Amino acid sequence: MTPLGGIQPISVEVNWPSDVARAVELGKGLATSLGYAEAPTEEIGLVITELAANLIRHASGGTIRVNPVADGARDGIEVQSTDNGPGIPDVEQAITDGYSTAGGLGTGLGTVNRMMDEFEIHSVTNGGTHIVCRRWQRPPGSSLAHKVVAFGAATRAYRRAPENGDTFVFKQWERSALAGVIDGLGHGPLAQKASQTARQYVESHFDQPLEHLFRGADRACRATRGVVMALARFDLAKATVTVASVGNIEVRLAGGGERFNLIVRRGVVGMNAPNPVLAEHPWTADTVLIMHSDGLHTHWSWNDFSELKTAPPAVIANQLLARLGKIDDDSTVIVARSVS
Repeated sequence: MTPLGGIQPISVEVNWPSDVARAVELGKGLATSLGYAEAPTEEIGLVITELAANLIRHASGGTIRVNPVADGARDGIEVQSTDNGPGIPDVEQAITDGYSTAGGLGTGLGTVNRMMDEFEIHSVTNGGTHIVCRRWQRPPGSSLAHKVVAFGAATRAYRRAPENGDTFVFKQWERSALAGVIDGLGHGPLAQKASQTARQYVESHFDQPLEHLFRGADRACRATRGVVMALARFDLAKATVTVASVGNIEVRLAGGGERFNLIVRRGVVGMNAPNPVLAEHPWTADTVLIMHSDGLHTHWSWNDFSELKTAPPAVIANQLLARLGKIDDDSTVIVARSVS
């Protein structure tokens, strides 16, 4: 992690509400000078607001520092908060939306987790707290003409209820793409809330490493019943797909000619999920990725669907759901293949 040349970091001692406003103004100005658009600049301003307000609320003051940073080809902004207050007894609990010890809304650190790409807290009882968070510049989205992975999806709710506890993610940019299936535990509105919370986190941080996406989603889902999730990252420059999974999402790669081995970690994202094990596999013009929730029967073979082997992903997804889907569970299947 290195600072960017030519742009000076800022440091603000925060002891009064007027200091919070000053830290936000200077931090947003630095973000604008780094080229952040209006929306992410406002989000960075909100993060500084939360951290600076916490310094007054919990620690009788402290310091906010905002620095431009670079990591390889990525440029970004780093916000640090330092105090000598009483510390945070349970860091992960403090990140959970709805948790508060000082009469606030209890969304401060949860907001920081959602808005920033990296979030680290070091806290010692009666020894103060040091928070470091970073927001990286997002790559530009690809136009439809430049997309090199085709996606298709099919989903339906438990007994065709209005709330679907399953959801899915597709993102594509430059020569990369991300796809995933997310299944909220159980059925109905609470399952839907959990899966949508995870989806919103993943879509907001789509270009970050898979392990960061799982960690951030785990924190974002703490106030929900949790989800199981599988994500696939496509790197077209390297001709690879990397898959990670926590829980019972079925992932298959067909047509690539090599055996696909995926180690699935048992657990629930939102309930201190274990770190996923990443599996990298070649991605060829013949490879088809199929990913589905446990709302589809798992005992099937790609050879049973020989008529679909050259079909568009949307056709494959709908046929798999129609033939394998269970009526008594939320059911989702996604399919990806290279654009011919």
